[in-house]
Formats: sequence, structure tokens, C-alpha cells
Amino acid sequence: MKRYYRLMLGKKNSHAAECLKGCFVGVDFGLARDLSANLPDQWREFNAQFIPVLQAQDPDRSRISAGLACGAIWTVCRGMQQGDCVLCPDGSGHYSVGMIDGAYSYAPGQVLPHRRRVRWLGIQVARFEMSEALRNSTGSIGTVSDITKHSQELETLIDGLGPPALVAADPDVEDAATFALEKHLQDFLVENWSQTELGKQYEIYSEDGETVGEHYLTDTGELDILAISKDKKTLLVVELKKGRASDKVVGQILRYMGYVAEELAEPGQEVRGAIIAMEDDSRIRRALSMTPSIAFYRYEISFKLVKV
Repeated sequence: MKRYYRLMLGKKNSHAAECLKGCFVGVDFGLARDLSANLPDQWREFNAQFIPVLQAQDPDRSRISAGLACGAIWTVCRGMQQGDCVLCPDGSGHYSVGMIDGAYSYAPGQVLPHRRRVRWLGIQVARFEMSEALRNSTGSIGTVSDITKHSQELETLIDGLGPPALVAADPDVEDAATFALEKHLQDFLVENWSQTELGKQYEIYSEDGETVGEHYLTDTGELDILAISKDKKTLLVVELKKGRASDKVVGQILRYMGYVAEELAEPGQEVRGAIIAMEDDSRIRRALSMTPSIAFYRYEISFKLVKV
């Protein structure tokens, strides 16, 4: 199955023009070695080998930062298959579209030395034409993001038919009207994090002043927010549910927490979870009564008109 990826070409897309001219995409992260013989089928094996390498190069680098870098390197060098589609922003609100057209190659001493050849299609997709869900996915933090779940919309945009008339409803949302009112929940929470109850103890995870803890990609899906306590002793996985949360979200957040504990946590760091939703019920309360490491928070939305 063809997959779709959003790929940043250097920090702030600084190498986009060179990649378009040279018909390639790539990554760097300071890993100055040919990886041709070190690209296993599973990214976990790659991470296990190279997270210590990146941390040895920079002792101040956290496992989370090194894990993000390794995940991006493996995805570009091995995870992407020939025929997969890449959308690369150019900084102007448009995404150049290309197809992966070659195996991994190493270009020592050049920009983005871990490369894949690309056949650019001469097509640009405008960000304003995307649905909000696709804009959120393409705007997620990090070098590379798998946006295959939006393949139907992307195919429509790439074929030049314009934005799709309908966007599929979120199956976890029981009330479509409520979802419409709450669709900016995550943006609002992130922007006002310091004023929330969680913000008193935790900060959304960041590296070098850049937030990387939003839409954090794991091997079981994309967790909403990854935060760290101000004393650096606890990592917090935050899962947002629009409307009423069902008990299946407990299993979902436990999977994310397991990933964070195994792949990201430093020795001695605790992993906890937080579910944020508008409503709960007896089933989720019972499930949470057996999982004390997960807290539940209910949010409220207020709307009023003020005559002036």
C-alpha cells in the first residue's frame, strides 16, 4: 500500500530549494556515517543501536530527543518505500509533492546526507485547501510525519480536483455538534497549558526551545501530548477525547505509556497518564479505578454573547 509522508527538508525548510533541484529528500541529525549496512526492517532495532550513539555524541541529548532523531532517520532511509509519496513544505504555505524513486544513499559532507532519490511531480498542494484534520497532521512537530490516514483527501488534492466536499467523521465522537464546537481543543490546551491544572506541575516536552511533545509519533499511533514534570522525574502522556470518553481509551493510553516507558524514559523516570474529556461514565471510572497511574480530567466549554 502506498503511504504518504510530510517531510521537513532541513530546519525551517532551509534546504527545500536544493532538494527540489537535486531530486532528493534527506535527513542529517549529525549522524556522520553510511547506514547502508545498518537499516534493519524494524525501527526498534535501529533505535536500540543508534540512540546510544547520538547520546554519546552529545551527552546533554535526552533519550526522547535521540529517539525522535533515530525515528526520523530510519523512516526516511528504510521505512519509506519506492512509490511512497512525500509532501515537503517550502515555507510559503505550499507543499511540493514527490514520489520516492530510489534506495538509500549517503552523501558525506553535503546537506541532508542520508538521502532518497525523489521524482518530483511538479505539483504543489496549498495548505489552505486542506481539511483541518490534514492541516493538523501536516503541521505536527517533527521532521517526518506519516499522514497516510488522509490518503483519500491527499489523492483528491494531488489529482487537482480541489478540496474534498466531505470529511469523514471521527468515530470516537458521539455528538457531531459537540465535536464541531470542540475541534480546537488541543490547540487551545497547548496555547493555555501554563494556566491549566496540569501546567502547574508539567511542561509540554521541548528540545532547544521547540515544542516536540505535541502529536508525538509512537509505534502504536500518535499520542496527543507528551509532557515532563518540572523536576524532570515524571513523563506524562495526555490523551484528549472530544465529547464523551469510552473505556477503550484506557487501553489506548496504556499502550502509549508502555511505549514511553520502554523507549523514552530515562532510568528512574516515572510514566503517568492523563485522559481529558468532556464526560465520563461508570465503565471508564471502573477501568480507571484499577489504573492509579492514569488521571481523568473533565473540561468545560463556555460560550456567551456580550452586548456592546
